[in-house]
Amino acid sequence: MRVKTAAKINLALDVTGKLPNGYHSLESVFQTVGLYDEVDIELTNSGIELTCEVPEEFASSDPIPCDERNIAYKAAKFFFEQNGMDCGCRIHIKKGIPSQAGMGGGSTDAAAVLYCLGRMTGKNVSNSEKLGADVPFFLTGGTAYVEGIGERITPIADYSGRILVIAKGKEGVSTAEAYGNINSLEAPQHPETKKLTETIISAPETAYEYFGNLFEQAVKLPEVDDIKEIMTKEGAVRAVMTGSGSAVFGLFTDCGTADKCAEKLKEQGYFACVCETVPESFIVI
Repeated sequence: MRVKTAAKINLALDVTGKLPNGYHSLESVFQTVGLYDEVDIELTNSGIELTCEVPEEFASSDPIPCDERNIAYKAAKFFFEQNGMDCGCRIHIKKGIPSQAGMGGGSTDAAAVLYCLGRMTGKNVSNSEKLGADVPFFLTGGTAYVEGIGERITPIADYSGRILVIAKGKEGVSTAEAYGNINSLEAPQHPETKKLTETIISAPETAYEYFGNLFEQAVKLPEVDDIKEIMTKEGAVRAVMTGSGSAVFGLFTDCGTADKCAEKLKEQGYFACVCETVPESFIVI
């Protein structure tokens, strides 16, 4: 079975506290977007094999482990162990989502493995958040208000079809480092996540007014600031970093303006693509 599996952005992201287990609690609005990895899975008699196809522009700055450290490998192992199965699989991942970007590139691969194995075997798993905090969302996809460590997911009104430019520089952000910086923020400005949720439902054309990300105050990357400035100059109605960084998304009102912005960003040496918000994570191909 082969699927395209979507990236996500955080239309808003706020950190609301630290839990006793060391995790941080968050409030966020997650949205799947039309930037995809391809995941190909074949059932075998035993063992798990994983291969990756990584574009040079990603591989040079963001090494992706193509072995048992990869979350997709861990997802297959988790699936077989939870279901008491002694079979195996071959997994091939073709990366289209940059890593260390705050777009869930690893988590969406893991979700795709769980989805495909579920479809192929008729079985399923629970507690997918044990693999990673974003994994449960990708099994839902679309637009969702997310709480806790990412495991409490409430689907909200469909926000698909919005035109985006997504861009990323060479710099990556360690999630652990980003959360550490959050702890030391003084008088942070918290995004209005609940207001965004209400506005997506009641007045979606103005929802961008409430886009925001607390991590922008904690992660100071010159490339993020530069990308946001270019997007704004090129016509974005709003430009915001996603996740703990370091990708940025800009919202546009038409494809022509978005295309010109993406070309400008590429001229400056950034990864950039035009896509739309989409209503689901997986497309079977």
